[in-house]
Amino acid sequence: MPHLVILYTPNLEAQADMTALCRKLADIMLATRDEEGKQVFPTGGTRVLAYPAAHYAVADGKGDYGFIYLNLRMASGRSGATKKRAGDALLAGAKSHFGTLFERQAVGMTLQIDESPGQVYDGKHSSLHPLFNK
Repeated sequence: MPHLVILYTPNLEAQADMTALCRKLADIMLATRDEEGKQVFPTGGTRVLAYPAAHYAVADGKGDYGFIYLNLRMASGRSGATKKRAGDALLAGAKSHFGTLFERQAVGMTLQIDESPGQVYDGKHSSLHPLFNK
């Protein structure tokens, strides 16, 4: 954890480099610092994944409407100010990535941040963390 999952309508794919968006948002997450200047999201645990929706309906269906949903899931323990800072930075990064797309096409975008306190089970196996915990 943290995982940022992006779901989007496939009509946006030809207009946006989703791989570049994933890298941009991962870099923003890695650059995010808390009030004490500490890195908020561990390098080895940061993942950004994007998926086009196989099926979708947006608004009244009378236009070529697009939608982008970003959901950041992270463990609990970060301050409200840190979560807001991360959310604001991620939303700004996504907006800048899409550039003038919002002017050329009717597109909605939502970013939500969820915490996972009290998880029933949180199993992990990774050979990534040791690369960055030296």
